[in-house]
Amino acid sequence: LAPPTAPATNQSHAPAEVRQRCAQGACLVLRGRRLYDLGGFVRLHPGGEQLLRERAGSDVSAALEGPPHRHSRNARRWLEQYYLGEVRPEPAPERQVPMDPRCKTVDPDTDLVDWHKPLLWQVGRLGEKYDEWVHQPVDRPIRLFHSDFIESLSKTAWYIVLMVWIPVVLYLSWFCYASLAQGTTRLFSSFTTEYSIPVHKYFFPFIFVLGMFLWSLVEYLIHRFLFHMKPPASNYYLITLHFLLHGQHHKSPFDSSRLVFPPVPASLVIGFFYVLLRLLLPEAVGMSMFVGGLFGYVVYDMTHYYLHYGSPKKGTYLYGLKAYHVKHHFEHQKSGVPGWRLWHRCIRHIPMWVCQWWCYILLSVCFSSSYCLTFEESVGCFSPLLIHIHQGG
Repeated sequence: LAPPTAPATNQSHAPAEVRQRCAQGACLVLRGRRLYDLGGFVRLHPGGEQLLRERAGSDVSAALEGPPHRHSRNARRWLEQYYLGEVRPEPAPERQVPMDPRCKTVDPDTDLVDWHKPLLWQVGRLGEKYDEWVHQPVDRPIRLFHSDFIESLSKTAWYIVLMVWIPVVLYLSWFCYASLAQGTTRLFSSFTTEYSIPVHKYFFPFIFVLGMFLWSLVEYLIHRFLFHMKPPASNYYLITLHFLLHGQHHKSPFDSSRLVFPPVPASLVIGFFYVLLRLLLPEAVGMSMFVGGLFGYVVYDMTHYYLHYGSPKKGTYLYGLKAYHVKHHFEHQKSGVPGWRLWHRCIRHIPMWVCQWWCYILLSVCFSSSYCLTFEESVGCFSPLLIHIHQGG
């Protein structure tokens, strides 16, 4: 669990030494007389590698203040992890910029948790300090579990996601298309035969794309209302659960083994949605929507990994998306997630009563499909719930 960069020292460096190392390809920057080695961070820089390379050997104090933007408190704290020492002044000494006291390097020996032990069972004891602590990112790997086997299941390389789920997507896509080609699939046939709708094989691409859009909506709702809830300070188990689900990623946003969902825990969540769609829809339709959602998840995971480790060209869509996502980790944790802008713009303008009615209709359809009732019978079952909603319950 050692940090990936050298610990801070009190060594002094001559300006000539700094210039020589930069000429050899090192990415050293100054903040006043404080010297930082950003060689391990240049590819991760949200503004692109070239921007840091151009500033190698120079003072970045003004750049931290902007333009184009003022770097956040977390970004300045992040910089301190790469501190090497002081640069001895030239004959005409420069004014030293004092270190921001809020941006001290994380010391594993004095931090609120013991970084030499698994973190999962420690964070629940942080109480009121947890929310601030988890949103102060560090550049070091995280260990969650004591067991090496369970720990290995909690992380994965990015390409494993492709190797596991793309074959599943291809097989299920073929299976769904072949099932729809038989011409026996009809929607709403469980509670009406007269008005049931046939589903042909040509509908498969549209159902597939619909599944992708539904996945992005589900991800938005889960990320916004579950992953970014503030767990009660007095509840050890909810804090632990929050850290396991998402807090670990915010604490160490560049831990490459924790940027995508590991296949074993992912299979449990994916299995839940598979069973849910099989209960709600005819087999071929539910499977078609499921495989579209599964593909949407793979695309999302790969995009998320690239936004952390890729270096998109300045001015491109991905460059702007990466800068937008970095705000999610270093400035404002409730914004900057891929896909959020689309759904947030749509959902925030929908009146609450419309959401309530759609939930009411969805519950009725689910209930009729699961228990073989007519739609009218299922509506009758949920009428008391609708009355309760309208009464402000």
